[in-house]
Amino acid sequence: MYMLVENRTSSFLHLKRSPGIRSWSVFVGIASIGLAAAYYSADSLAWKLFYMAGCFFVAAQNLEQWEEAIFDKNKGSVCLKTFNLYRKILTLSKGGNEQVVAQLHEIRDVDVEEETVRYFGKGYMVVLRFITGFSHPLTQSAVLGCRR
Repeated sequence: MYMLVENRTSSFLHLKRSPGIRSWSVFVGIASIGLAAAYYSADSLAWKLFYMAGCFFVAAQNLEQWEEAIFDKNKGSVCLKTFNLYRKILTLSKGGNEQVVAQLHEIRDVDVEEETVRYFGKGYMVVLRFITGFSHPLTQSAVLGCRR
């Protein structure tokens, strides 16, 4: 699944993507290792908290981003938003949100690019190409599988 259509009209398109089942499974697996290490260890409370916090940070780092793309013909703009839990925790709520806003008339082309994904083969990304020569992917992570 690439992105889900949240809202669609003739002049508005809102696409969303959230972490998938594989990402959440890795998150729960790594976090549970920290909980198990803390529960079964005979160490002090400080070490147990260190085990849990360390595994939680590693789990949060491996969690995919929440992403949105909003195309609005009435305003003539496209807004690409990303939210990352790991950056949000590290910056204590000051960061973690990124937003790119561009005018629709500046988009020259929409293209699918192939990207090599380590250990998994090839992935594909939808890329917006602008008049200025700047390219920006619709999402930050490639989708594995066939190119449809």
